[in-house]
Amino acid sequence: MQTPSGHPVDPAPGVRLVVLASGGGSNLAALLSAHDDAAYGARVVGVVSDKPDAGALDLARDAGVASVAVAPGEFPDRGAWNAGLAEAVEVFRPDWVVLAGFMRILAPEFLARFPGRVVNTHPALLPSFPGAHGVRDALAYGVRVTGCTVHVVDDGVDTGPIVAQAAVPVLDGDDEASLHERIKVAERSLLVETVGRVAREGLRVDGRRTSLG
Repeated sequence: MQTPSGHPVDPAPGVRLVVLASGGGSNLAALLSAHDDAAYGARVVGVVSDKPDAGALDLARDAGVASVAVAPGEFPDRGAWNAGLAEAVEVFRPDWVVLAGFMRILAPEFLARFPGRVVNTHPALLPSFPGAHGVRDALAYGVRVTGCTVHVVDDGVDTGPIVAQAAVPVLDGDDEASLHERIKVAERSLLVETVGRVAREGLRVDGRRTSLG
């Protein structure tokens, strides 16, 4: 496991966010753009990836945000990796952990470290089309409307209580790439808006029902 990238883990104003990302970091970039506004109420204080070459780590470094890679290959098994990931996240003392394009399932032991404080964004209108191929599955099923979801993470695969959703129409001639690009635009906006509201207003969860404010 690498150490954070040279930036001190200092106290930050507002709610502290740690973002987990596996890819280029377009959702992270949207959060970083929002967090400089004090009125947003939250700030990204750390970025953690499972891939040492993830573009999200470069975005974090460019923004002056501490970052760390926790690669599964550096650990003897999945349980040890989950423990290492949790320890890396805990360094940043997060109020909320945000999964933004993080492509691995978190173990119950990880979630127990941050109970009810992990949210994920998914490119489909849950509970329909969970899993890694939500866009492809929605298109194959022939739906005319799909979208994106922000939800609380639980022990299942995209089964946690839903916090917010946005609809995206499926257009004639759409393929997976074109549909996913339009979903990504809605997803970035929904994630930024929802995380900001969670930070400013709080989130209550009662069974499967959630409420902000």
